[in-house]
Amino acid sequence: MKLGYTILYVDDVGRSLDFYARAFGLSVKFQHEGGDFGELDTGTTSLAFSSRQLMSQLHKNPARADARAPCFEIALTTDDVPAAVRLAVAAGAELIQPPEAMPWGQTVAYVADPDGFLVELCTPVG
Repeated sequence: MKLGYTILYVDDVGRSLDFYARAFGLSVKFQHEGGDFGELDTGTTSLAFSSRQLMSQLHKNPARADARAPCFEIALTTDDVPAAVRLAVAAGAELIQPPEAMPWGQTVAYVADPDGFLVELCTPVG
């Protein structure tokens, strides 16, 4: 098996695609003409977004994300975490934790996207 994609349930798919492009330099891989689904190119997998409205039509009731009480996080790797944090915050991310050197050698910071999803910005492990 391979991880194909992760889908985040958001209020506005277009806004989320635009935010992630501006904040993290990701490019749009696909956007449905109806605006209820889109994917970003993140390498071997895709980060996808589906509208809450579409999920309601499919009889699902997704909970809203809360970066202060997350049930998961998205991790994006970069060689320059402080620069990535500055770019994300300038694009509208909320700073949750500034860059910090971890005992295992990785630099890690956390921001929240406009829908409340927690995003870890970190140097590669190893």
